[in-house]
Amino acid sequence: MARADVDAEFGGLPAAPYHRRIIADDFFDDDGKPKRTGTVWTASAHVITAVIGSGVLSLPWSTAQLGWVAGPVTLVVFAVITYYTSVLLTDCYRSDDAVTGKRNYTYTEAVESYLGRRQVWFCGLCQYVNLVGTAIGYTITASISAAALYKANCFHKNGHSADCTVYTTMYMVVFGISQIFFSQLPNLSEMAWLSILAAVMSFSYSTIGVGLALAQTISGPTGKTTIGGTQIGVDVSSPAQKIWLTLQALGNIAFAYSYSMVLIEIQDTVKAPPAENKTMRKANLMGVSTTTAFYMLCGCLGYSAFGNAAPGNMLTGFGFYEPFWLIDFANVCIVVHLVGAYQVYCQPIYAAVEKWAAARWPSSDFVVRQYPVAGGKFNFNMFRLVWRTAFVVVSTVLAISLPFFNDILGLLGALGFWPLTVYFPVEMYISQSKVEKYSKKWVALQSLSFACFVVTVAVTVASVEGITLSLKNYVPFKTKM
Repeated sequence: MARADVDAEFGGLPAAPYHRRIIADDFFDDDGKPKRTGTVWTASAHVITAVIGSGVLSLPWSTAQLGWVAGPVTLVVFAVITYYTSVLLTDCYRSDDAVTGKRNYTYTEAVESYLGRRQVWFCGLCQYVNLVGTAIGYTITASISAAALYKANCFHKNGHSADCTVYTTMYMVVFGISQIFFSQLPNLSEMAWLSILAAVMSFSYSTIGVGLALAQTISGPTGKTTIGGTQIGVDVSSPAQKIWLTLQALGNIAFAYSYSMVLIEIQDTVKAPPAENKTMRKANLMGVSTTTAFYMLCGCLGYSAFGNAAPGNMLTGFGFYEPFWLIDFANVCIVVHLVGAYQVYCQPIYAAVEKWAAARWPSSDFVVRQYPVAGGKFNFNMFRLVWRTAFVVVSTVLAISLPFFNDILGLLGALGFWPLTVYFPVEMYISQSKVEKYSKKWVALQSLSFACFVVTVAVTVASVEGITLSLKNYVPFKTKM
């Protein structure tokens, strides 16, 4: 059995900064934490759960803004960038050595190890703002899908021209209540089952969406499609609107691929040997390639079915009315998937705050004491209960206040894409591999980073413009769908 000098831990919380000899055995890893059990399959499930979310539902609309050429090309470009930078980030889980090096448990710890404290604040701001925003976005999406269940049955019963509008606030509240319970699971390792279930759900509703779009394309009628997407004077009123919508579409696609901010946390669930970075490379490839295949089918077939009039949300914009029971099932799958995806994205926030609180009040029973429940399978903690409940309540209230699906997705994609998916992985790789400044590799990496930065700035401006326009006719807490 190997030994390692690591910080001791008590009750799952960081201990004081002294070292003990911890034995890595069948129950504990080399850092003193409970034995990790994740495999390439569970890691892939976490990745797919994180990637295939509400973004997939907006892809027909995004493709409609870009057209037959730019739409598929953009999907492939974002997939390649996401996979490449994810591989760079995967190698940063351990410092110095991929097998025996110090573990970086979070994205910000990896940034601190390679880039120093000065970059940590910027990274933390980008990561946690994006994670909070994603929680809000998923709450909005889940409520829209839940409301679509009522609308689908209403249209089936009363006809497609019936007034079936419904307030979405109640559905957001119900989703928030469910998240309060799931948020009490201590960490990602305790919810592999939830991610696997969520991944199955994401495959289910994506397949249904693709199938319905294919059936509509074959049987007709189909919408008008063009090489360049929506046309000025026909589908959009002005060149400026065309530009804004195109940039929002880029943001939606960026959001559809975003998961870098939780990649390190997912990797921390993986067992070794083999080395964690080798397992995560396979999981990244499986996750990104699988989702890209679904995205291409969903975006292109959805555009083929709806044309330039594609709805902002494929399964809730009611481009499809029948078979209503299948649409109901797809929306149930979306809600179940987003329950799991919400947790994948929120666990890093929970862990960061709880780690800070444990360091700030190490002797407080309220903060650090763990109470075994369910025969010792889980630990209950009072601070976890209060803090995580408060977070879910606040994020739910914000979702009720800003229920703008496409605009929010575009903004989230913009805020997270360049700093978290490109900039930090590239900079950490340069530091880790000691890439010589102004060498060909250095110039290529910096050029990639700069190009993505320009896209991020443009999409952010466009998304803020879209939210501003939506707010003009918005009545707080009375959003109808």
